[in-house]
Amino acid sequence: MLFKDKTILVTGGTGSMGKTFVHRVLSGVFGTPRKVIVFSRDEAKQHEMRVSYLNRGVTTDEVIFNNFLNILEFRIGDVRDYADVCSAVKDADIVVNAAALKQVPTCEYFPQQAVMTNCIGAYNIVRAIEVHAYPVDTVIGVSTDKACKPVNVMGMSKAMQERIFIAANILNRKTRFVCVRYGNVLASRGSVIPLFLDQIRTGGPVTITAPEMTRFLLSLEQAVDTVITAFSDARRGETMVPNAPSATVENLARALIGKRSMAMKNVGVRPGEKMHEIMISEEEVHHCVRRGDYYAIQPMLPELREDVADEPNALATEFSSADNILDLDGTVELLHRHRLLPEDVEQGVESELLR
Repeated sequence: MLFKDKTILVTGGTGSMGKTFVHRVLSGVFGTPRKVIVFSRDEAKQHEMRVSYLNRGVTTDEVIFNNFLNILEFRIGDVRDYADVCSAVKDADIVVNAAALKQVPTCEYFPQQAVMTNCIGAYNIVRAIEVHAYPVDTVIGVSTDKACKPVNVMGMSKAMQERIFIAANILNRKTRFVCVRYGNVLASRGSVIPLFLDQIRTGGPVTITAPEMTRFLLSLEQAVDTVITAFSDARRGETMVPNAPSATVENLARALIGKRSMAMKNVGVRPGEKMHEIMISEEEVHHCVRRGDYYAIQPMLPELREDVADEPNALATEFSSADNILDLDGTVELLHRHRLLPEDVEQGVESELLR
């Protein structure tokens, strides 16, 4: 069992992916952990998360949720603060670094803040393990497709996070550092779907940046699947990438609008945005292999290449959101499958992703 008797630290654990990952771990499907540490600087979100588990414990028969107070631990702290990181990392077997500044325009206006969280935060984790020889087994860095051929601050800072973690394998041979890279998470906090749904509820118009803009799409559960796959299958220095579908922003808006009579308004590309995202670049395809249903980008550093087998390349060209785009019907089906269409919400089956 992957997590049996393990202490798991989730930085940014009150964010969308962090909360979903913690929920999956606490289900016990991968074994009952010794401790799950939710580390973040947002006391309000920690309180909400704590109360949600208290309420769940009242209504469920699952032993792990009834006893979650013995497993789930909340810690206020910031990945930017080295002392905070040391205090949390010293007890962990597994570290999932989900703490991030991830809004593209925000990072453009405050690039120094993106560096502090996305780069210095990652380095603080590496530094804590390296300086104090903490016996951490695995560190998983959560990255983004924007880190591939980055053109914005958010992507550049996340690309640096990837390199910080990958290079950490060289001087920390007892700890495995790996990364995951994926695209837009459906209905995560700050994403476009909650915005579109709010605009539809108020009668529109639905504002889109550019009709032909494309984005990779996957659910929070699929994002968590990627993290778990990285823990179970990734070799030192590898970056795991899901084979996710993509859609145009226009089809995403049309799918949500459905048969309603509602205007769409083009507002233009925001600062730092790409028209199409790339998950694996043309340079990376030369050391990209298959790992089951995922791609694994193998490390470029020759010292780490010794740890990977000589496997055939999985791709001949870059993996772009402009390739294999879902049509309107496919976009509707994808959103319906994840209970994200307005009619699904109106029928009282709102997705966990929007709660």
